[in-house]
Amino acid sequence: MANEEHLALLKQGVEAWENWRRESTIMEPDLKAADLNGADLSGANLRVTNLSAADLSAANLSNTDLNSADLSGADLSRANLSNTDLFTARIRGADLRGANLISANLIAADLRGADLRGANLMSANLSGSNLSDANLSEANLNGADLRGSNFSVSDLTGTNLSNVDMAGAVDFDIVRLKDAILCNTIIPDGSIRDDGC
Repeated sequence: MANEEHLALLKQGVEAWENWRRESTIMEPDLKAADLNGADLSGANLRVTNLSAADLSAANLSNTDLNSADLSGADLSRANLSNTDLFTARIRGADLRGANLISANLIAADLRGADLRGANLMSANLSGSNLSDANLSEANLNGADLRGSNFSVSDLTGTNLSNVDMAGAVDFDIVRLKDAILCNTIIPDGSIRDDGC
């Protein structure tokens, strides 16, 4: 469960939270399993915060610093994560259905087993991320950077992969690509695919 003091501070608003983070010696706030459904946390410093199993559904996390945060098993369905920094974040098994991740930084993020069905990842940077066993069906990855990502057993059924760079992606040969849009898409071997343009 979440540390009650940390949760109470965050619920006072981003300004109160930021003041506490600047003055506190606590490096890893504990918001595990916190109920933050629909919360406005835009621009908050949640770096290295434990948000595992938290309910962040429909929350506004745009422009938030979630660098190295633990979001394993969190509910982020319909959340706004546009322009959010999720560098090396642990998002394993999280629910991101219908989430807005436009231009999010997901470099080297752990998204193993995450549910990203219908998520908007347009222009997101997922280079070096682990998407093994993730469900990206019907997601929008138009213009995303997927260089060096791991796609082992991931589902890209009906996914928009237009203008995507997948050079050097791992285990791409066993990905489900039924009805995926590959228009001006650089696949792992460096060639360009134009299926479904």
